[in-house]
Amino acid sequence: MLTKNGRLRAAINLGNPALAQRNPDGTLTGVTVALARALADQQGLTLDLVPFDGAGKVVDAAAGDIWDVAFLAIDPKRTAEIAFTEPYLTIEGEFVVAASSSLSRVEDVDQPGVRISVGRGAAYDLHLTRTLKHAELVRVPTSAEALPHFLSQGLEAGAGIRQPAEVFVARNPGARLIEEPFMEIRQAMAVPIAKAGTLPIVQSFIESAISSGFVTEEMSKSDDIS
Repeated sequence: MLTKNGRLRAAINLGNPALAQRNPDGTLTGVTVALARALADQQGLTLDLVPFDGAGKVVDAAAGDIWDVAFLAIDPKRTAEIAFTEPYLTIEGEFVVAASSSLSRVEDVDQPGVRISVGRGAAYDLHLTRTLKHAELVRVPTSAEALPHFLSQGLEAGAGIRQPAEVFVARNPGARLIEEPFMEIRQAMAVPIAKAGTLPIVQSFIESAISSGFVTEEMSKSDDIS
């Protein structure tokens, strides 16, 4: 059983608006919310959504018995605290630069003197921490703040997820996207490592959600993120 008290606590990362959003009335929507609801229904559990404003904060809470399932990018650094299913979705990490910038390729960004704004603890922060040799990472508390911080502070680049990065560029003519992704981010469901015994239940559920087209259908509802 996933839980012993009849309630399923699902951590929802609002730092990635491609996957979850908060409506003006305070309700939460998005593919991760839909998956959490479907899993709770399948298991006959009452769903409690536990929102976080960044993936790093979800990871930090893994040992605190705050959530039972979560939706996170697979990263080696997280596996000491979290057990992951197979990915249900792959999304791309992108760089945003000033429209007038000479940076045009991913490899151009990793140069001395280049400062990149990132959301602290996000999957792309962890990836860039491992892979960059010359550029400097400038960390802000959440992914939602990374691109605005890059632009307002005159940094050389900002990092983010393709869908919200495209929205940001459309709203800010002074910025443009480097179209080539710097990484592919594999999104999965997860459980705290202390509850790894429940992972087969979640894995079976996500396999069914993928094969039935449920994930694709729910993602299509988020195509027009505004």
